[in-house]
Amino acid sequence: MKVIETFLKGCFIIEPKIFGDNRGSFFEVFNKKIFKEETGLDIDFVQDNQSTSQKGVLRGLHMQKGAFGQAKLVRVVKGKVLDVAVDVRKDSPTYRKHFSIELSEENNKQLFVPRGFLHGFITLEDNTIFSYKCDNYYNKESEIGVTYNDLDLNIDWILKEEEIITSVKDGKLE
Repeated sequence: MKVIETFLKGCFIIEPKIFGDNRGSFFEVFNKKIFKEETGLDIDFVQDNQSTSQKGVLRGLHMQKGAFGQAKLVRVVKGKVLDVAVDVRKDSPTYRKHFSIELSEENNKQLFVPRGFLHGFITLEDNTIFSYKCDNYYNKESEIGVTYNDLDLNIDWILKEEEIITSVKDGKLE
């Protein structure tokens, strides 16, 4: 497992070591010991979530605030997404900066999104399966978000505006 810190402190790309032969392939999705050695973070994931979406579905930008904040380890099981993390830690030198990466079933990359970050993704293929581990339980009352097309963030979501599909909830974010 290769761990690479992005320009957003505490946000890491994880590239697995894939073993393949004529039968198929194998890789370790997560190893707590290696992750801690490489990042200095002692993370305990307590909840795993998964979604399936058609091309153009944009989920985000969300986070939980305060004691209910969540760090996430996200990956694509099937298909492809553009994944985005936005640093909203007010004391951070990269406050309101974002990092985006393509995650797919082909590259098997993962992104670790620390607490204090908004997170979102857009599916680039039909029937995309997106999976993520969280280090805290979901708490509806602490959830906040920012609209995906916030002009100050200026995120390039790759797809045209008319191709983007959001939930009613995400459509009401400011």
